[in-house]
Amino acid sequence: MKKIGLISDTHSYLDPSVLKYFRECDEVWHAGDIGELTVTRQIEEVTTLRAVYGNIDDTEARATYPENQIFECEGLKVWMTHIGGYPPRYTTKLKKQLDEIKPGLFICGHSHILKAIPDKSRHLLHLNPGAAGKHGFHKVRTIMLFEIEKGKIQNLRVVELGPRA
Repeated sequence: MKKIGLISDTHSYLDPSVLKYFRECDEVWHAGDIGELTVTRQIEEVTTLRAVYGNIDDTEARATYPENQIFECEGLKVWMTHIGGYPPRYTTKLKKQLDEIKPGLFICGHSHILKAIPDKSRHLLHLNPGAAGKHGFHKVRTIMLFEIEKGKIQNLRVVELGPRA
């Protein structure tokens, strides 16, 4: 079993309270729009990090992190990218790739809208942790925590970090 922390859209801000949650995680996954890489460095000080760059990220972030992360975790195929849409409104480019890659978990950021949506037609769960930073239109900053065991996601929960402003 692995404990996972999921975060996105930090836009250079990492709430100090996030690190207390992430210390309990085996891995943290950042779904893009990192901003300053001090954010990812702080996370790496407490646990293992996987990240993708987002549309606001600079050349340093793009040189450090890929656009897509496709990997297996505890028997579950995971695809994480920043911009991908959501069931059934995936971006045109990704619809075909989703059908080819066949992840069991598809993670995006970008929208700043917290989502956990099963896609029954593609047999996957779509997660978007919302936005943890202070930039954007969201009202509440959020992250997600969950566990993966034997290819299954369990104990999924949302942590509200407080108002955006």
